[in-house]
Amino acid sequence: MPTIPHVLIIRRRYLGDIVLLGSFIRNIKLHWPNAQVRVLVQSGFAGLLDLNSDVTEAIKMPQKASNWPQFLLAIRNYNFTHVFNFDNTEGTALIARFSGASFRCGSHHGGYRLKLKSFYTHISHDLNEVHESRPFTEYYLLALSQASVPIVTRSITLTPKQDDVLNLKRFVGASGRVVLIHPGSRSTYRVWPAERFAETCDKIQDELGAQVILVGGPNDDEVISAIRAKTKTHLIKIGESLSVQRFAALAQIASVALCHDSGPMHVAAAVGTKVVALYGSQNAVLFQPTGEGHILLQTPLPCTDCVAPSRCIVQDSYHNLCVQKISVEAVVEAVKIQLLKTFAN
Repeated sequence: MPTIPHVLIIRRRYLGDIVLLGSFIRNIKLHWPNAQVRVLVQSGFAGLLDLNSDVTEAIKMPQKASNWPQFLLAIRNYNFTHVFNFDNTEGTALIARFSGASFRCGSHHGGYRLKLKSFYTHISHDLNEVHESRPFTEYYLLALSQASVPIVTRSITLTPKQDDVLNLKRFVGASGRVVLIHPGSRSTYRVWPAERFAETCDKIQDELGAQVILVGGPNDDEVISAIRAKTKTHLIKIGESLSVQRFAALAQIASVALCHDSGPMHVAAAVGTKVVALYGSQNAVLFQPTGEGHILLQTPLPCTDCVAPSRCIVQDSYHNLCVQKISVEAVVEAVKIQLLKTFAN
């Protein structure tokens, strides 16, 4: 085995899941300072890893079947010593096995069986009752024990490119109170109503004296247009569809980030911005932002007064509207608290 560990981490998606790998990777680098750490992701998430100085390279999953032979050969030629697979699919188990690494750890949690178990030399299993009761980062960190890597830190840090920070400051101002609002979510059920976002924007600007910056991904145009149509005050909408690198820079400029439980929430927390996060019925302990001082808003669960019994699916957090029970007043007060904390320091 080579002296310098060559580590492959497999986590193809999603944005938040890849951000949360940060503490896992940091502990590997603290234990093996010279280790080369590569992360296998879908191509759309590769840019995120440019913001993590502990990552040597992002390896992109092949998008065409015809590219797989060349891809697998490249994986073999890296001469990986350690592979950690957090995806638990047959395809990624094959990649782990084909890597030739002498250490191959497959992770799974709860009642999910580990697929192609024989392809691994080590197994990390997070019991369901434990998995659901602590932050998701602990699921990743649990696998470190299989490689005898101690847990020294739980911090996650992304560092935006300075050129992006300076460029975006020209649009939003280099100082002052700035509240970044990202109103999107992968599940339309989890999106707080546009009229409440609009009212919140007006109150933040009128009553709290902060500038609101509205930003979203390519799938958020509808909700952003609805918010802008209903606001009475002027807010800044970033016209471009921001890359994850530029969103991270914008989040770092902001005093507070208001968003749903989402990938952008985890990016904002990782660049050091205080978050106000809106949750539906999903597990707020498991999917909380990392770091101290964030405010998570969620109505009491289990739900006793469903806002849409004909539409909501009990026990499916992607298909219920619990987030709509959060009031504008609660959100504005949380933003106010975060602004006061930020400008008191």
